[in-house]
Formats: sequence, structure tokens, C-alpha cells
Amino acid sequence: MKFIFYISFVLLIISTGCENSNKPALGPEDEIYVVADSVEYEVLKTALENTFQKVIYTPQPENIFNLKRISVNQLDRYQKRKNIIITAPLNSGSRTSKFVNSIIDSQARQSINNNESYVVLKNDLWAKDQLVMVLTAPDMQELEFRILQNADNLFYAFQKISDQRLYQSLYNPRYEQKDIEGKLLKDYGWIIYVQADFKLALNKPADNFVWLRRSPGSDMERWIFIHWIDNASPAYLNEDSIKAVRNRITEKYLLTRSNNSYVRIAEDYFMCSEVNFKDRYTLFTQGLWELNTKGMGGPFVSYTFYDESTKRLYMIDGSVYAPKYYKRNLIQQMDVTLQSFMTADELSQDKKEDLLDSIEE
Repeated sequence: MKFIFYISFVLLIISTGCENSNKPALGPEDEIYVVADSVEYEVLKTALENTFQKVIYTPQPENIFNLKRISVNQLDRYQKRKNIIITAPLNSGSRTSKFVNSIIDSQARQSINNNESYVVLKNDLWAKDQLVMVLTAPDMQELEFRILQNADNLFYAFQKISDQRLYQSLYNPRYEQKDIEGKLLKDYGWIIYVQADFKLALNKPADNFVWLRRSPGSDMERWIFIHWIDNASPAYLNEDSIKAVRNRITEKYLLTRSNNSYVRIAEDYFMCSEVNFKDRYTLFTQGLWELNTKGMGGPFVSYTFYDESTKRLYMIDGSVYAPKYYKRNLIQQMDVTLQSFMTADELSQDKKEDLLDSIEE
């Protein structure tokens, strides 16, 4: 669910005459409404689906985003949705093309006609925390090419704002377990956001391992573990080492109640990519976990990076077990929670004092 390619999008003013709304954007996180003429959409459909309807396996295939086409005449009804794409060739003369020409300024049109830009992004246009993306080019062939050429960057724009919205909904200081966070900071020099319904299931200082669990034994269980290697080397940052480290630690600690089965990485659908995690070179892995005796499994996501200041290699890992449910949103929640991880050096002095004081209360 993360991609390593980033570009600086050209940000241009969309002049619609509409005032931004302070009301939050509506709709599911995984829906993107595509404003396009039906004939033009059919031409662009494959490129758009390949770009935005990326599949994750949980283990059943689930789209990260689902596209829903609407006509420009329906835009008033859907303009408060979270994710909107408006797309048409700039010079096709279609209704959507005319609309695109009406909402971008002359400088933007010139830049697009010169093939200097192809995308216009606008946050909070009609609703709070909304992203509206205008995709256009002088003609259909160039537009399709631009979408395919920049697929990862276009996808990342929606993934990023979706993560931001989800973090805002997950993070609530009222339900934050500061005492656990303070203990982790005091004992180990790092924190991760701990929601009220997570429990500190295992704390193994000898093996540098902490396990947080939510709803153990239920049909919608989630867990996070943090493992680190002291005096490590960046040489560990490769796919084979990550698999070996993860399987070693889960075989030892992620066991069934009878201790006759343990968690390991399943062979299918494992992916590893390079990302930037808080200005650190990081390997992001996602795939499926399973028991060595089979019968149970689910998706996981993980960040592994080397922290230069502490000479530690960190593995921050989140898993889901929810056999009766779609798991796309659940695994995104785990991903966003993992991104709350910070070392002591990244915390303000006030935050450190607040968390450490919570231990004494």
C-alpha cells in the first residue's frame, strides 16, 4: 500500500466560484468518483483501473480504491465526496472537457497544451479533507499515456490523504494509553500510539520485543509488534534478512494457546518495496501470515529501518485476523498506526515529560 516514487505536482488554482466547506468530506475511504463522459471513460478505463484499483490480498483480493464514474451533470450531487477525479482531454469538446476548461485558468491551459503539466490537485475544494484531482492533456492519446506513466504518483496522492484522514479519526487523546506509551519511552526510548482497546500482551526486554494486541480470541483481532536489534548494521535491510528476522521472532512469541503452532510468513503475495519513513531509508513489506499448521492466516504490513542515532534496526509490524470480514480498511488502520512510531529523538521535550509523568499517576 506504499510506493516509493514521489513527484512535485503542479498545484494550480481551480476557479469554481464555490467556497470551501468546513464540513468533513463524505463517503468510504476506498471510493474514488470519476467525473468523465461515458465514451471518454471507456477509452481511459483500463489506464485508470490499473492506476487506482490496485489489489491487495487479505488473502482474498480486495481493491485499495474502487472507481465510480459519474457525469459532469451529477457533480453537484457528489461534490462533497472524499476522493474525486475530473478527467477529459482538454480539446475534445466533450461536456467534461468544457468543464475542465472552465475551472482552470489560462496559465494552466497553456501549460497543459505545451505538455508541461497534466494534473491539477486541489485540497478542501468542496469539503474538508477532500482531494480533487483534474487529469487532462491536449488529446486522448497523451492523456492515457500520462496516466500510465505516472500511475504510482497519482495513486500515492490519494493514498496519502486517505492515511491522513484515517489518522485523524483514529487518534484521540481521550482514549490514548499514555501510561503504556510512557513505559515504552522510559524503558526502550521509543513510542507508538496505543489506543484504549490495545493491551500490552508481551514485553520481552531480553529479546527487544513488545507485542500489543486488540480483541484476542475474537473474530476481528489485530496486533502490533515492535522488535529491534541493537548495534545493528544497515546490511540487514534486504528482503531475505527481513523474512528471516520476522519468522524467527514470530516463531518464538506468536504462538497458539497450546503452543503447538506459530506464525510465519506465507509464501504467496509477499511484496517488499523501498519507502521513506520519517526521513529514513525503509523497507516496507506486506503479505500474508499463516500458522505453520495452516488453518489460520491474514494480512500484515511492516516497516524495517536502521536508526543511525541509536544504531538500531527496527521492525514495526501490524497484523489482522478477521476471517469473516473484508480486511482492506483494517489493514490500512494498522498501517496508519505503525506510522505513529517515533524514537525519543523525534519527540518534543514537552511530549516526553507528559508521557513520563503519566507513569507516575
